[in-house]
Amino acid sequence: MEEEKKPLNFLEQIIEDDLANGYDKSKLRFRFPPEPNGYLHIGHAKAICINFGLGERYGAPVNLRFDDTNPAKEEQEFVDSIREDVKWLGFNWAEERFASDYFETLYNWAIQMIKDGKAYVDDQSSEIINEQRKTPFEPGIDSPCRLRSVEENLELFEKMKNGEFPEGSHVLRAKVDMTSPNMNMRDPVMYRVLHKEHHRSGNKWKIYPMYDWAHGESDYIEGISHSLCSLEFENHRPLYEWYLNQVEIDNQNIKPKQREFARGNVSYMITSKRKLKLLVDKGVVTGWDDPRMPTISGHRRRGYTPESIRMFWEKAGVAKRDNVIDISLLEFAIRDHLNKIAPRVFAVIDPVKLVIENYPEGKTELLSVENNPEDETAGNREVPFTRELYIEREDFMEDAPKKFFRLSIGNEVRLKGGYIVKATRIEKDAEGNITTIFAEYDADSKSGSGSEASMRKVKGTLHWVSATENLPIEVRLYDRLFTVESPDSEGDGDFLQFVNPDSMKIVHGFAEPSLKNAKPEDKFQFQRIGYFTLDKDSTVEKFVFNRTVGLRDTWAKEQHK
Repeated sequence: MEEEKKPLNFLEQIIEDDLANGYDKSKLRFRFPPEPNGYLHIGHAKAICINFGLGERYGAPVNLRFDDTNPAKEEQEFVDSIREDVKWLGFNWAEERFASDYFETLYNWAIQMIKDGKAYVDDQSSEIINEQRKTPFEPGIDSPCRLRSVEENLELFEKMKNGEFPEGSHVLRAKVDMTSPNMNMRDPVMYRVLHKEHHRSGNKWKIYPMYDWAHGESDYIEGISHSLCSLEFENHRPLYEWYLNQVEIDNQNIKPKQREFARGNVSYMITSKRKLKLLVDKGVVTGWDDPRMPTISGHRRRGYTPESIRMFWEKAGVAKRDNVIDISLLEFAIRDHLNKIAPRVFAVIDPVKLVIENYPEGKTELLSVENNPEDETAGNREVPFTRELYIEREDFMEDAPKKFFRLSIGNEVRLKGGYIVKATRIEKDAEGNITTIFAEYDADSKSGSGSEASMRKVKGTLHWVSATENLPIEVRLYDRLFTVESPDSEGDGDFLQFVNPDSMKIVHGFAEPSLKNAKPEDKFQFQRIGYFTLDKDSTVEKFVFNRTVGLRDTWAKEQHK
């Protein structure tokens, strides 16, 4: 039976239509153009998956181009992190470019526009310029600088370039249409004066191009066929096209086509770089790669896989209008992937001691336990079983109700991979907390032994860790960083009031000894608890595990209590 074809998303349909109308498939070229002024987040991952995904679908090259036109905010650190994130997601770019590669070309084109009467220098304040633009419902007022001669504009622009004017005193504006209902067309700024050192060109330039001027022309220079961007740039498209029509590149008569798709908004997250920086600066999180952050590096550190993020955006689809994707879909994607690949291990994160009084003192037994029932090739491992064990505190109840199928006095459970035990008594400390549970085991009930007792059915199965042969661990229990679905739009605009005070809890427990060989970013299923990954903070003396996601979606249940 033929595999059912997936329906095309609207961007794929645009390209298919172009190809059907005679566009040369060999001319297809895409790009991902981030500004290196922060770390990439989950929304950027959508744009990465779209552009590189189209490249893979059509066998077309995809450029990684850094939009580095604002040296006041951009750093090499962010360039490096962006490269790493794109590679980690599993994509390779055809060429690495920078908008700054084209500064000389853009400057020369701006000179030509001045000579053609299409650009002029304005020395009014930004406040006056904005006031003259008026509103979309009334025509703007021409700047008096619009009447300057070509010679005067060339002279002033040269002085701007040479750094003879202070920041904010002069700008170069395109002469478009001050009556346009689209505010972007009302003589937009092309260049501003900035006395800042650029991370690549140093202090060579004192003027820097604005995004709208640099972006489309960079696409044109690189031969980009389809310039795909998020929906907030839809109103910029007429200006994008106007700028393209002001220049010509030899032997390149096809100009880029800009089309827009919905932003990658995910519930319980904020993706504004400014607000993410505020979270870092105020110490709400430990850094850009804090596992609670929506950054790609944060998701990676938390234990997300490239496959899960790509699957998430594939399932979320490509929309034409902005919407909010439920975070539970992202959690489903990582849970589904880790279920297939993560080894199962024993770990106890809220331990209470269990002593099997009739088990031989000093004896250590190696029990064979399955690594991953979802993977036939994963095999088994051996876990040490001893007289004294740790179990989860919540797996014992002194006065248990009828339907409590875990351990209680007089009740039997199976210790996973091991024996059936029955609790007989407990000890408590001065505050009334249970310190030790005493039990007896059925020596003939060992799992897999084939004995009649081993086939005996009990209703509860518990995981455990040896109290004498184990690995002490620190466990960071991460939850959603915000308590409301849309922290940007709730309340009075102060999103910090919705920070979840319980977004991270640190507990200490024990894991089976095999985990001492784990390396940072190794992923495991702590049986009956959730999925965890070894954090980069780990040392040989201290193993730190981050909770990636629980075994089930418990958040929705908690919200409806």
